[in-house]
Order: sequence, then C-alpha cells, then structure tokens
Amino acid sequence: MSAAAARALDDAIGPTAWDTPPPGVEAIRYRVPSGELAGLAAGDPSHPRIVLVPGATGSKEDFILMIPLLARAGFRVEAIDLAGQYESAEAGPERLDPPRARYDLELFVDDVVAVLQAGRTPAHLLGYSFAGIVAQVVAVRAPELVASLTLLTVPPVSGHVFRKATGYRGGLMVASFVVGARGAAGILAWGIRTNKNRVDEQRYGFVMERLEVTRYSSVIDMFRLMSRAPDLADRVRALPIPKLVAFGAHDLWSSRAHRRFVDRIGAEAAEYATGHSPCETAPHQLVRDMVRMIGPNPA
Repeated sequence: MSAAAARALDDAIGPTAWDTPPPGVEAIRYRVPSGELAGLAAGDPSHPRIVLVPGATGSKEDFILMIPLLARAGFRVEAIDLAGQYESAEAGPERLDPPRARYDLELFVDDVVAVLQAGRTPAHLLGYSFAGIVAQVVAVRAPELVASLTLLTVPPVSGHVFRKATGYRGGLMVASFVVGARGAAGILAWGIRTNKNRVDEQRYGFVMERLEVTRYSSVIDMFRLMSRAPDLADRVRALPIPKLVAFGAHDLWSSRAHRRFVDRIGAEAAEYATGHSPCETAPHQLVRDMVRMIGPNPA
C-alpha cells in the first residue's frame, strides 16, 4: 500500500464502536505478577506475533482499528491493558509477592515480560506514550523476547518528560512541575472529562466509561514515573533489532524533539499529520510503517 492510499483510508475513518471488538478479534486474559490483565487478540497464534501496549488512562481498545489490519498482514496481534487501567483495574501492587505500595516501573515491566512469555517469542513490541518507556526497559532487560521495537508518541526525553512538552496539552502537563504527579493526573482527567481533545461522541462516551473504572492511583503513579524517566537511549541504540519511532506533528512534544530521539536510538521515523494518538487517527499509515520496518521475514 502506498503512503497516499494509507492516508486516504485514514481520512475516511468514520464513527467507531470502541467498546465492541471487530469480527475476528477475541477477548483474552493474562496471568501476570500484578494480577490479571485483559487483552484483545486476532490472527493465527503460529504467525509472527505483535504485542501492543497502551499508555496512561488508555487501554487495549486504543488499538482496535490497528488489530484487524495487522492480522490481515499476517501477524498474531495481541493488545493489553496495563495494570490498574480499564478492565485490568484490579491488577495492582498489593497483588505482588511480596506486596508493594505503588505502581512502580518494575511492576509494569514485569507484567509486560509475562505477557511476552505467554506466547510466541521473540515478539514485535509497540509501546504507546508512557508504555514506550516501559517497552524500552523490557527490550533492554529481556532482548531475547523482542524482535522489533515501535515507540509510538513516546516521551523523547528522559528525567521529567514534560519539561519539553509543547502546545496546549503540553502546557498543561508542564504544570506538573508545580502541582506534582497527583495534580498532573487531575489535569489529565479534567481534560478528558471536558473533551479537550475534541473527540466524537462515540469516542468520548468510551473514554469516560474507561476513566470511571480506571484506578486513579495507577494514573498518579504513572505520572510520578514520567517525572523520572530513565535515559536508555544508548542501550536501545545497541539493540540489533529494527526500531521505529512514530509520532504526530501535533504531539505533546515537538517533531524536532522526536527526531533528535530517533537519531539517538538509531531508529526509523514516521511522522503523521495528527496529534498524540496515531493509533486512533492514522492506523493505516502506522500499520504500513510498522510492517515495512519489521521487514519481509519477520520473526
């Protein structure tokens, strides 16, 4: 498919039933250290495997437009919730052995490792936004499990990732320097409730339903982790696997910041005329670029 054809298909996307899996997509569950995670899956389990991981306040449904496309491209596709989020809200640090007080980076990393180990490996791993941080740690610590790495609108800086945020939403997140993780989570929730992203009625209804069941403490802890994100660029660059950094031209971070990050980790870049969520607004383009990056002989 040409880039122009993929853009045309994305431009033609109509209303989407975000809470209803498309035909051929099934609900699955994973037993992980923090409890149990909900997932969606499609495609032959014997085919090369792609695992899609969403960000803060997100869920597996953020990939509902991508899953059938990747399955038709010949992959086994699995998308998950993170612990504390949506249908995996009961997964949390109190279920660890031994229990811990907060959702920390180790919890999310260990959960994703468990998901990868539950199927064919090495798998092609996509981490979206906050989960891009998690995916980098997974790839560095367990490289035998990861065949390629796609980082979708991942924070392109380390430390306090919102210090370089731009635009309206980015400006709100910069306020996290003053209000802290709890305040930043509240700002994000306020933006969702007041529909600052200007999504359509169906999307708004779904994200509100999801927000109501997502555990607020998990969101706070994710923002806390994004105030001290590790710098793994050199170690990610050293991984002998294909890497793709995909981002919107109107993301929370500038295209220049994303492209500097691309150069640091030795990845390919894909930029779309959209915002922070190309998986929702440019799925055909993103799938096209992922498949091209993975190559003709995927693991």
